[in-house]
Amino acid sequence: MTASSPSASLSPAVAAVLADIGDVPVLTDRVAVRRRSRDFFWYSPILNAELNGLSAEAIARPRDEADVVAVAGACARHGVPLTVRGGGTGNYGQAVPLKGGILLDMTALDAVEWVKPGAVRVQAGKNILALDMETRESGWELRMHPSTKRTATIGGFIAGGSGGVGSVSYGGLREPGNLHAVRVVTVEETPRILELRGNDAQVVNRAYGTTGIITALELPLAPAFAWVDVIVAFDDFMDAAAFGLALANADGITKKLVTPISWPLPSFFPALGEACPEGKHLLVAMIAPHSLESFKALLSLHTGVQTYEAPSDESATATPLYEYAWNHTTLQVLKVDRGVTYLQCLYPADRVLASVAEIRALFGDEVIPHLEFIRFNGRITCSALPVVRYTTPERLNEIIDIHEAHGVFIANPHVFTLEDGSRHKRVDADQLGFKQSIDPRGLLNPGKMRTFVPVA
Repeated sequence: MTASSPSASLSPAVAAVLADIGDVPVLTDRVAVRRRSRDFFWYSPILNAELNGLSAEAIARPRDEADVVAVAGACARHGVPLTVRGGGTGNYGQAVPLKGGILLDMTALDAVEWVKPGAVRVQAGKNILALDMETRESGWELRMHPSTKRTATIGGFIAGGSGGVGSVSYGGLREPGNLHAVRVVTVEETPRILELRGNDAQVVNRAYGTTGIITALELPLAPAFAWVDVIVAFDDFMDAAAFGLALANADGITKKLVTPISWPLPSFFPALGEACPEGKHLLVAMIAPHSLESFKALLSLHTGVQTYEAPSDESATATPLYEYAWNHTTLQVLKVDRGVTYLQCLYPADRVLASVAEIRALFGDEVIPHLEFIRFNGRITCSALPVVRYTTPERLNEIIDIHEAHGVFIANPHVFTLEDGSRHKRVDADQLGFKQSIDPRGLLNPGKMRTFVPVA
């Protein structure tokens, strides 16, 4: 694809970059560029006000790593901001260019370089569902994936995600062993290609593409199963949460998803029909076939009633159950009610149920619980993506403060910088130092790492 509008409509610096990158495919149609400069930041009314309308000037669509090097070098020489994009499925404006410039669409870098027992090496632009389908041919699957599996890219998940479906068994992306290696291109006048392995690879993990352009990754795999989607209905949400905790702690039961969801959120799942009885709270789960009998035996010790069981179906015409979990829960509600938003919480592992009950009592229907059981530092706890009835920014910040005052960590999804969205309100020192060495002018996704100071 060549430029679809005259370069005269571009700023001189961007026009110089496009002239400098040879036959690398580019897109300059304003409507198309604006559309691809967005992600799902509109989940947040605060980010929607701050980011709506921001756009790159042009999109470069590299075919291979050599094209990535060409674009990175040209941007460095002409001082043009460069924002890397995968599937554009993030929720915090990770892929939204704050300073214009070039958007780097990585989706053509989609080759699986090799699959070995327990590991895969793949280019960053590979669609996650397509990757999973390829590894399944040899009996392996990804350890975890986002609820946006069918549209997201694997590089985007590593650069912008934190965990997902599978984290109940394997923890988040930052747990040791969940990222083996990355290959990155630097943004310098003569770009370098670096292979980062082990702990060194963590500098690109959830860094919003600010610490190098990921071109390839090595990831661990898990044994593949023909997962079964199940739904259990409860009269009381805390009973659903208690069963979720018991299931998450049952190491002998092979599972991939354990998600308690409070009523009235299931009322926004009409496609699930009778599996969501009126007024009932749900637990949705993915269970391996060989563990179904044990799952039902554990359920018999609790008060829930199973309302659904079917093989997980990821075909184009189906909706897998995981698309009602993680942040797809919020999306199902937003399809009908745009007056809500969400938070991202982490409950303390040593008193998870008591903490959930405490927070629930504080807010009532203003903050509707939705939990995701995960492993965190080797212990079972739960993340949470509650649906919040939005009124004002001040009240939303007050809700965040109340959570944190009660020992519930918040990764704020209503800010677009790494530091402010972190549980620790800072960016790792190794990420700052690494960025200084590979992007000294701060051209990679500028504005997303607030504490970075470019070299003059």
